[in-house]
Amino acid sequence: MKDDKPVENAAVSETDHDEAVRPLRRRKAHIRESNEAHLLACAEAVFAERGFEGASTAMIAERAGLPKANVHYYFPTKLALYRRVLEDLFEDWHRAANTFEGNDDPVEAIGGYVRAKMELSRRRPLGSKVWANEIIHGAEHMQDILDQRVKPWLDTRVKVIDDWIARGLLANVDAQTLMYMIWATTQHYADFDAQIRALGGKRALSQRAFDAATEQVVQLVIRACGARSPSTKT
Repeated sequence: MKDDKPVENAAVSETDHDEAVRPLRRRKAHIRESNEAHLLACAEAVFAERGFEGASTAMIAERAGLPKANVHYYFPTKLALYRRVLEDLFEDWHRAANTFEGNDDPVEAIGGYVRAKMELSRRRPLGSKVWANEIIHGAEHMQDILDQRVKPWLDTRVKVIDDWIARGLLANVDAQTLMYMIWATTQHYADFDAQIRALGGKRALSQRAFDAATEQVVQLVIRACGARSPSTKT
């Protein structure tokens, strides 16, 4: 019996130690996430301005107000940081398409998707520019992302759209072409914002004007693909 007590005490001691260090681990994790988010935002801006070849970790460190060594601590190479920016943007776009999940109404699903993509163009215009610039230059640094992540994701949406077409809820359109049209239209508000400002005679669209433009885009896409709700099908 005496031999058991030290073991029990040791177990209690280890438990107490875990409880004591858990808040510290959470704080460290929070600090790491915060630092990574800050670096990603600064990298996104620099890559949007300079492109992958023109950007450097020194530029990103200067933008972040951190020593260059701190950038390499979180992201060992410029390419690793660049790819993380691209992957992070794709995840945002991926979540925007959640309107397709379990939604049997193409008007709601497509309309919600367009609104979410327009909002991302408003909120993350620099990220959209980084993505567009990479694609324009041949997707050299993200071909695997397109093949292994974007294509399977797109295929699932195409399948949903094709099902709506078969049920008479959409016009007989090519599903991939519809998705490309949505991408091109919504991302235009990020990638070509300078053109929009110049042609509109304004510095930038106000929130009210952007919301109005969003609803215009939604209605144009809905009409173009002939989307209708199941309850209105005749």
